[in-house]
Amino acid sequence: MAVTLGEEVTLLALDDESGAAKGRSAAGWAAAGGILLELTLAGRLAVTDGRLTVPDSTPTGDVLLDGRLGKIVEWLGRDAKGKIGDWLAKDQPKAFDAAVERLCERGVVTEHKRRTLGIFTTRRYPEVDGSAERELRHRLEDVVRYGAEPDERTTGLIALLHAAGLHEVAFPGVPRKQVAPRMEAIAEGQWVAEDVRQAIENMQAVLVAVTVATTTATTVATM
Repeated sequence: MAVTLGEEVTLLALDDESGAAKGRSAAGWAAAGGILLELTLAGRLAVTDGRLTVPDSTPTGDVLLDGRLGKIVEWLGRDAKGKIGDWLAKDQPKAFDAAVERLCERGVVTEHKRRTLGIFTTRRYPEVDGSAERELRHRLEDVVRYGAEPDERTTGLIALLHAAGLHEVAFPGVPRKQVAPRMEAIAEGQWVAEDVRQAIENMQAVLVAVTVATTTATTVATM
């Protein structure tokens, strides 16, 4: 089963048993970035000087990617600037939910609804088919902890996870200091083509800025 980068981020963030999302805000940014990167790898998007363009708007055949591509085309028609950070800020609350919906359609997770106080509906997404996540975690382990050489997609995924501070989500129970240096080295390495590198670097810059701002705000609030 070939899940997309945005779905992979989402799958890592969902607790297998409870179906609750861990690091929901950061995962939303990373999922939105993953979708952009997947579309870049597919030749549908290009990133130049931090701006998005659509050199090819033909469908990829993937429901999640084509849905976001259509929205990007519409957005670019209204926003001539096309800054990658603006799109990520706009899409991150929705990208995670879109990826969850696609994982449900694939039969990887299922939706459980519960009403609280007869008013509020809480949704959780426990895992049904663990094969996709097992393959994903094995791939991350091989590359980050055991030194295997990553392909372009894995390089991009690791770069996004690192920039968003999702080390615990990717490697639960493993101290951050044991994986962060290798993840950073992969993100800065020579495993991707130059156009893809530019896309990764631009998305990393946005995610790092958001992570720093969120951490600072949380620290101030708890003082």
